Amino acid sequence: MTENNQENKYNKLTEEEEKVILQKGTEMPFTGMYYKHNDKGTYICKRCNAPLYKSDDKFDSGCGWPGFDDEIPGAVKKIPDADGLRTEILCANCGGHLGHVFEGERFTEKNTRHCVNSISLNFIPDIDSIKTKNAIFAAGCFWGVEYYFKKLNGVISTTVGYTGGNKENPTYNEVCSDNTGHAEAIEIEYNPDVVSYEKLAKYFFEIHDFTQIDRQGPDIGEQYRTAIFYSDNEQKKIADSLISVLNGKGYQVATTVEKASTFWSAEDYHQDYYDVKGSTPYCHVYRKIFD
Repeated sequence: MTENNQENKYNKLTEEEEKVILQKGTEMPFTGMYYKHNDKGTYICKRCNAPLYKSDDKFDSGCGWPGFDDEIPGAVKKIPDADGLRTEILCANCGGHLGHVFEGERFTEKNTRHCVNSISLNFIPDIDSIKTKNAIFAAGCFWGVEYYFKKLNGVISTTVGYTGGNKENPTYNEVCSDNTGHAEAIEIEYNPDVVSYEKLAKYFFEIHDFTQIDRQGPDIGEQYRTAIFYSDNEQKKIADSLISVLNGKGYQVATTVEKASTFWSAEDYHQDYYDVKGSTPYCHVYRKIFD
């Protein structure tokens, strides 16, 4: 795999994030968003989403950075620091710089302190501690749609399936026959405290060609139509508003806004398709549209 292809596997970083995660910098103490963070959940790598630390292992050392006295087994790699004195800690999956580990300070019984830059982390709350919401979108082949939404911070889980038609419990072959009225769609469970429905809807428009009717790229048929399936008036209001914005920008929007009905989960082999195959979408690409 080439260096460019390898990098495409990872989340895009801001310039500030690159300075710490790739160039091994250090954020200013007492400034990181996770220094005084006490929610229950899992801290993951900002670059590759690999789980790194559990909240139960976090403690306040008073040093100005998040401290952990243990890592998820196999998640962290320890190497001698370039200064010849300290031990650097890296994400074992992608090699992103996390911070340094110190022994013998006696802050906890484990006598270990992983001093981690907040900017190197994202956080996934425990499901039991948050009130999640759902959103349903159709934007062509559901493999590609899921591929992109899984990358979005605040998305907890995704399920690909079928909705908007008249056939109960449809199969993939039945939907492809173009006789069920169903669209290939994705149901998203998300944390509204992290990502808003409006941001999800904007992202939906930015990962597919919403001007195409009953197709997406080389895939042709009613099942590949572009649609937003709303569950309440607030979701409908947001969808209609964004379409008005796009029309104002000169786009001929083909996306329909439909009342959500039963969402039928697709067969198991369709779930997380590109993650399982280790490949990337052929008819979806992200491009920035909204400010």
